[in-house]
Amino acid sequence: MAKEVKIATIGSHSALQILKGAHDEGFKTIAVTTPKASKVYESFGVADQIIEIDHFDKFASTDRKLVEENAVMIPHGSFTAHLSLEESKRMNAMYYGNRDILDWEFDRVKQREWLEAAGLRIPKNFTHAHEIDRPTIAKYYGARGGKGYFFAKTEKEFDRGIEKFGRSPLIIQEYIIGVPLYIHYFHSSLTGELEIMSMDKRYESNVDSLGRIPLKSQEGMEIDPSFVVVGNMPLVLRESLLAEAIEMGEKLVKASETLMGPKGLYGPFCLETIITPEQKFYIIEVSARIVAGTNCFIPNSPYTALRYDVPMTTGRRIALEIRRGIEQGRLEELVG
Repeated sequence: MAKEVKIATIGSHSALQILKGAHDEGFKTIAVTTPKASKVYESFGVADQIIEIDHFDKFASTDRKLVEENAVMIPHGSFTAHLSLEESKRMNAMYYGNRDILDWEFDRVKQREWLEAAGLRIPKNFTHAHEIDRPTIAKYYGARGGKGYFFAKTEKEFDRGIEKFGRSPLIIQEYIIGVPLYIHYFHSSLTGELEIMSMDKRYESNVDSLGRIPLKSQEGMEIDPSFVVVGNMPLVLRESLLAEAIEMGEKLVKASETLMGPKGLYGPFCLETIITPEQKFYIIEVSARIVAGTNCFIPNSPYTALRYDVPMTTGRRIALEIRRGIEQGRLEELVG
């Protein structure tokens, strides 16, 4: 039965990992990508079929073809970056995950409501720029890889950021000083079990490289910090903090089942956290899908190596869940 279903995704972000994981679980694969990017999936041999589109914004035009191929779409950051919520929900092709989660992930106000309902520690938000009385970071809606985020500790600095990046919907969030840690989870809707898959830290340009320049040498350089993500680095959490990391994921899932119906959040997701010197977790945001930081862990992570006897990436874990759903006659529970 597994061979009759194909795994499809946009050729970007974490597609190599998703498609390779699908192959490892016996699925045929489809990469929907641009002519320029198609050589990547040809080169690594992970796509059995490549569907080319002029731009990722045109992904919805492949809907009929994906239905014909009996394909399950696996969402990642490029879906939320290039498809509107309406387009994602209108598509008829099978979609792994709860599409209702998109409303909560994309809208940062609703996302904060979700985090509060879960009882997680979150930074202070500012409704108006004149309220800013401490370091803040302004973030636009959607998955933009940090593009357009800007730092401001006064109203004047905030206004300067708006002039540069525009007035699209955004939030003004307290900037927490600490270690950034991205925790990658997987919640199985078949078993109800939550797994920690891996963890990473992002390398952001140019905010991370600024730390290499002495403070006095930065004076007069007029460099604005930028938070554009250019890569990811693996991290392993201090073991004494693992129990809290697991508990945070469980609380988020439980709150999702109250706010978004019985299905709630399932499959891969990520909590972006900051750990302070007092070893307190602050939750910055949620990504309700596979994140690019999981790409650091091919063929596995220290955490999946402890749990599985075969190499296990988050991409393969998705395919394993779909295969189990097919074998148990429960695929309709996993796709929307």
